[in-house]
Amino acid sequence: MENKDQYAVYGNPVKHSKSPQIHAAFAEQTGQQLHYRAHKVELGRFADAAGQFFSHGGKGLNITVPFKLDAFEFAGQLSGRARRAGAVNTLALQDDGTVYGDNTDGVGLVRDIHDNLGWQLNGRRILVLGAGGAVRGILGPLLKQGPAHVLVANRTVTKAQSVAKHFDGLGHVAGCSYEGLASGQFDLIINGTSASMSGDLPPLPHHILSNDGCAYDMMYGAEPTPFMRWAAGEAAWAVSDGLGMLVEQAAESFCIWRGVRPDTKPVIELVRQSLSA
Repeated sequence: MENKDQYAVYGNPVKHSKSPQIHAAFAEQTGQQLHYRAHKVELGRFADAAGQFFSHGGKGLNITVPFKLDAFEFAGQLSGRARRAGAVNTLALQDDGTVYGDNTDGVGLVRDIHDNLGWQLNGRRILVLGAGGAVRGILGPLLKQGPAHVLVANRTVTKAQSVAKHFDGLGHVAGCSYEGLASGQFDLIINGTSASMSGDLPPLPHHILSNDGCAYDMMYGAEPTPFMRWAAGEAAWAVSDGLGMLVEQAAESFCIWRGVRPDTKPVIELVRQSLSA
């Protein structure tokens, strides 16, 4: 193990992370020699832990909750999409010793929706639920696909409006409260809240999906999430969880680190099978 390049995912909690399984599969598929582990970092200790990791020869980190803002502050150089998102989920050691920070969540979402699921994004009316860090990470790449309109809905309307304003230079985007969804229909609804993790559902009106509307939950699990069940009950044309996004954002990180892009489809199937095992 000592002669293999070292990578890890930092989070709290991180015990149930699928990232080690995903990156091990990528490495085997592409013939890359590396070691990847999950590491729980104590709150308030991210900068120290990341600094030690890189000073001891570590090559790259994935960052999950609650440290994406800490990683943003830690990085010595930022990609444009990380700067706009205000959050970093990938750190990579550069040849000159600086640490580069990127955010691969948005491109992971777009690749899963467009390439894997075959759903149209260009010209579509899109509703995004939530206005937290997860949503900030996806809005830039999503708007670059040319949707007709993106509406960000959140319990706190000022937060939704603030996030929308931050991205309004990239396309037609606005913010509203959940109560503001009483009228209008959407071709795609993306759940960027953490409600599914606690078995909850944002307060959505009936008939908000268009006849050929799709629904995507950024969360995932062995069973359909409450949001996915709601969408199926609304006769959604297609419904998906966020497992493909997880694998696609990991593939983007892997490419940043190793310069090679793995085939994601067999890895998505591998992780899907492990969830139901």
